Amino acid sequence: MDVQFIKNSLASTPAFVVDAEEVIETLTRLAGLRNTSGCKVLYSIKALPFSTVLELAKPWIDGFSVSSLFEARLAGEILAGEGSIHLTTPGIRPDEMEELSRLCTHISFNSLSQHQRFAEAAKAQTSVGLRLNPGLSFLDDDRFDPCRPHSKLGVGMEALSQTSGLEPIAGLHIHNIFSALDFAPLIQTIEKLRPHLDIKPTQLDWLNLGGGYLFNQIEDLSPFIELVRMLKDDFAIDVYIEPGKAVVGQAGYLVTTVIDSFSSDGKHIVILDTSVNHHPEVFEYQRQPALHEHDPQGHYSAVLAGSTCLAGDIFGEYRFNHALNIGDKLVFKHVGAYSLIKANRFNGYNLPDIYCWQERQIKKLKHYTYQDYRRQWLAD
Repeated sequence: MDVQFIKNSLASTPAFVVDAEEVIETLTRLAGLRNTSGCKVLYSIKALPFSTVLELAKPWIDGFSVSSLFEARLAGEILAGEGSIHLTTPGIRPDEMEELSRLCTHISFNSLSQHQRFAEAAKAQTSVGLRLNPGLSFLDDDRFDPCRPHSKLGVGMEALSQTSGLEPIAGLHIHNIFSALDFAPLIQTIEKLRPHLDIKPTQLDWLNLGGGYLFNQIEDLSPFIELVRMLKDDFAIDVYIEPGKAVVGQAGYLVTTVIDSFSSDGKHIVILDTSVNHHPEVFEYQRQPALHEHDPQGHYSAVLAGSTCLAGDIFGEYRFNHALNIGDKLVFKHVGAYSLIKANRFNGYNLPDIYCWQERQIKKLKHYTYQDYRRQWLAD
């Protein structure tokens, strides 16, 4: 994406820009992986459910992965019956089960209790599976670790082996990693899972390997290709993956403008017209997002802070080749996943406008107004 062109083209900020060409490039690579390995690809829409992204993805994928009724409804609208919708979530409500069964082609129940209560009703319309918790942790941060102690995500392997609950299951779902840059965790997980697949290999129709692998940033895909081919050859099952961040993570940009600057205790503070509430994981996980203008060797430093009254509304300290002035535009990059979907209007500050960049053109897709804010907070 031509960042300077974008900065010159935007009349106002904050703005969230989707690089459609980056999304398509990643989807093209995933389609090649699908053709080579024989796996099926689902886009996990929780990363960024904006309709333009879903429409971009639709020609390249086999369907969508969803985690709620609203996501399932949106996926159904976009697909219009032309793909799979896979659901797994700890939070199925009894009053939603009938509609979920109609919308979703596959449901992986998160617990044996969930399966016992809902599977019989769901089986008439959908392919029923279980989410497994393989008990293998590859992350140091419990906030991201599906296999953390006392996990709420999936049926433990020991619990599974002690029940007859596997008998009517058509598929299995696993997901125990986050932002992985190699396939070693997946290979270890399948090695642990294989004895369970060996019990009755002909009874399973599918295996969902989940998400968490940054396929667009992993150079050597051959271990994954070999693994999928082995699974398909040995067990005659469909193998699914459901990338989310891998599809949109590097394709999102948050453009902002400097609206104030001053010195505080010897450091230069720059106030932006955006905030960490437009990218909440910055505050939640104390991350410093990548900034296009940052130069580690720059002679000028500044703490970039958001415009809300939250003391911790701070993006971090960056270095620049020149001093920042009021009116300068800055661009946070690689913020496509889990930013806009979590964004909020804390302090009444508006959500960013949404744009799409494609074929050297920038197109506005969405603008929020005071009426949107008012509608959210007025009683019905």
